[in-house]
Amino acid sequence: MRKTFLILGIVLVCFTCLNNQKKSNKNLIVGSSSAKINKEDLAPLYLDLKEEYKELSNRVIQPAEGYLEYPYLIPAGFYKQMWDWDGFFMGNYFISKGKPEYLKYWALNFIIGIDDEGYVSGCATTKGPRPIFGKFAMKPFLSQGVYLSSKKMDDFNWIKPYYSQLKKVLKYREKTQQDSVTGLFYWDIAMQSGVDNNPGMNYFVKDTRSFLAPDASAWQYREYLAQAAISEKLGEEQDAKEYTQKAKNLKVAINKVLWSNDDKVYYTVDRETGNFYKRISFSSFVPLLAGIPSQENGTETIEKYLIQPEHMKAKYGYRSLSALDPDYNNKNIIVPFSNWQGPVWPIANYIYSVGLKKYGFDGELHWLGKTLGALLLEDIKKYNTMHENYHADSGKALAPSNDHVDKDGNVVGFISWNLCVENILDGVVNDNWMLLDIE
Repeated sequence: MRKTFLILGIVLVCFTCLNNQKKSNKNLIVGSSSAKINKEDLAPLYLDLKEEYKELSNRVIQPAEGYLEYPYLIPAGFYKQMWDWDGFFMGNYFISKGKPEYLKYWALNFIIGIDDEGYVSGCATTKGPRPIFGKFAMKPFLSQGVYLSSKKMDDFNWIKPYYSQLKKVLKYREKTQQDSVTGLFYWDIAMQSGVDNNPGMNYFVKDTRSFLAPDASAWQYREYLAQAAISEKLGEEQDAKEYTQKAKNLKVAINKVLWSNDDKVYYTVDRETGNFYKRISFSSFVPLLAGIPSQENGTETIEKYLIQPEHMKAKYGYRSLSALDPDYNNKNIIVPFSNWQGPVWPIANYIYSVGLKKYGFDGELHWLGKTLGALLLEDIKKYNTMHENYHADSGKALAPSNDHVDKDGNVVGFISWNLCVENILDGVVNDNWMLLDIE
């Protein structure tokens, strides 16, 4: 009998230890989202970065010239052109600074370039549109930009003359980049997505495969929501219903086709085979920004991948590709395309931050604001500019390399959407979040 009690006692102790260990492990992950956070410790960092950005942000604004009829936004440094998603995120940064007109100007400059089919190039210069790799269109951001700028200005009437053109752009994308079987969207090539060498897609012209993509479909989902909201504001009730339904259908398809319930992550899917292409990259997490996964699924993919050091979380921010991917690297690549195979991109981290906020990971946001804010502030103080991306494990500034200098010998660097890092810190310190909500 004593032996039986002894065994039972050992079993009970082991069970209790195991249960406590599970709770402890859970707290290691969830604690990052629920622990009490001292916001005030990041206030000095936020104020320092905000002050530096007052001057840096002026460098991305260009006066109207030539083909570009309105003031336009450039990434600055290495790039002098107007780009689609660079301008969208910069425009939203300026919205957060009380200057929504710049996002409106961004939209108008792209609207000028819409052709009879509904095609519009994702890049424009003072001399005209700049088509790249044939006729792939700009990324799905135009209706979102129109909506968000109009919402902040409390003025939707200016859209009326361009309303039919916005619809034409959406129709063109459906014609050229929507899969007829699943209803999901794909890029012609990874470089169209802006994530130039994403291993989860085809990024060489000779690679003729195409992939149903979480980012392409999530951005298009938001385009439908934005166009539905615009239609409603302009009294186009039938259009509003149709675009709302398209958004609902697309959300269902994203979760049905691109979500792996076994692996708890969104993958790209090979259009030819219908199989998951199991690469965990930046595009796997864009649906979080759009609020597409359920609370349970969103939480699981963040806990299993985004905040795990063996996958996306590095010493200096969140990576652009899982560290377990066979192609993971931190090479300094900008020509012929930029490197999204590992380095920390500030814009990717801003996009992740919106998902982290929506799914309740406040502790991770505190870490991210502190980590990325300090990294960029150090870069600014050293070079009086920033860079496109940074070595995930050493923090070294990568592209463009420091041999790119101006006529005075100054490193040209890169500003662009890095400005959105201020918005992460503003959210953490002041609870003033830029979540790009479409209501």
